[in-house]
Amino acid sequence: MSVHETPGRHMGFHLPSRRRAGTAQRPGETTTGTTATATAARAQVFAGLRIVTGFVFLWAFLDKTFGWGYATASGKGWADGGSPTKGFLSGVSAGPMESTFHSWAGAGWANWLFMLGLLGVGLALVSGIALRLAAVAGTALMAFMWIAEWPPAKHLADGSPSMSTNPLVDYHVLYAAVLIALAVASAGTTWGLGRTWARLPAVRDHAWLR
Repeated sequence: MSVHETPGRHMGFHLPSRRRAGTAQRPGETTTGTTATATAARAQVFAGLRIVTGFVFLWAFLDKTFGWGYATASGKGWADGGSPTKGFLSGVSAGPMESTFHSWAGAGWANWLFMLGLLGVGLALVSGIALRLAAVAGTALMAFMWIAEWPPAKHLADGSPSMSTNPLVDYHVLYAAVLIALAVASAGTTWGLGRTWARLPAVRDHAWLR
């Protein structure tokens, strides 16, 4: 029996078949994969920033409550009968609300609002829930603290230099910007309880709770 070879079978090159051409990787597939990787990396960066920022607020609450010897001296914490607002607000010496802050210093309602703000924002950020509420509350808190320190002032009430390094943007503004960015980016869905929180009936029906 003779074997008939197909002409051109042993040629030095082959034209791609229609089937092979159809299964070749398209440029869009690589782009999609890269985009997905970049999106995941961005979500993780925001999640990390969220947790770190939340720890800042939580640490401030704990130190002021128990007097761990950092910003609050040992034995002078809120739990020991100290006031978390008296020292700071009574020391305000510049800005349009100087006398107002002096009158608020050490007031019970001011202590509770300040401490609940630190605790609420810290827990929300670390857990990844209610980031919009945290952004509003945290921004308001940072705004009051910015006014209390009043960076635009070059001199304090006694005439001494204020040592302000920037009249507009200081760390309070940066914290507020971070809080808003985390809320806009829905940063609680990665490494947090944001998805579970968003599925709750009350939260699902009221977007401002997310």
